[in-house]
Amino acid sequence: MTIRVVVADDQELVRSGFAMILDAQEDIEVVAEAGDGAAAVAAVERLAPDVALLDVRMPVLDGIEACRAISAGSACRVVMLTTFDSDEYVYEALHAGASGFLLKDVRRDDLVHAVRVVAAGESLLAPSVARRVIEEYTAATARPSVPALAAERLEVLTARERETLLHLGRGLSNAEIAAALVVSEHTVKSHVGNVLAKLGVRDRIQAVICAYETGLIAAGAGFSPSGVSPSGEGGRGVSDPSSR
Repeated sequence: MTIRVVVADDQELVRSGFAMILDAQEDIEVVAEAGDGAAAVAAVERLAPDVALLDVRMPVLDGIEACRAISAGSACRVVMLTTFDSDEYVYEALHAGASGFLLKDVRRDDLVHAVRVVAAGESLLAPSVARRVIEEYTAATARPSVPALAAERLEVLTARERETLLHLGRGLSNAEIAAALVVSEHTVKSHVGNVLAKLGVRDRIQAVICAYETGLIAAGAGFSPSGVSPSGEGGRGVSDPSSR
């Protein structure tokens, strides 16, 4: 199946370069290019692509707002592009519904891999990396209490599903969650699917954000699943087959 992509960047050379790299792949087709966020949203609405590559800083409508509009109004998955290596940009992009985040100096092969990974329904950041980013950002902007509405969001989950979300927020893979809950990986996949569906989130990264925003996990809480250091280093790659 061909992966249909929209590429949006206000710098024509950058935009054309990404489009050329992706269009050269047998399984990827760039269906549109856009020079601003509003044009990107319109292209997604018109063409219903599988993936949109959005620059963070664009005229008319910036990439974060374009991502929010695309995520709310379509099934298109978003990968954010930027020259700025900032945790705040990462957090805002993920919070807006992005499934991935890349710097513009990304290697050719990594760009192609990212599009394929996100199109397949996976997240571009390992859960442990997402956890570190969210911990740092939420710790810097911590609120004294969790709004009741946010806490009520978890009421749709069963006790086991809430426990699964807790482990997702701590960065565990499906295999590690299965060991912790003493169940099969197949059962864990069912729990994860139920959690995503009931919370109305697209992927594990969005579930991690929910775990922090609802107060299920406190920002800065120490936890280190096997193979992952407290700093988030040593996490699994994005194409880990147990990630969904």
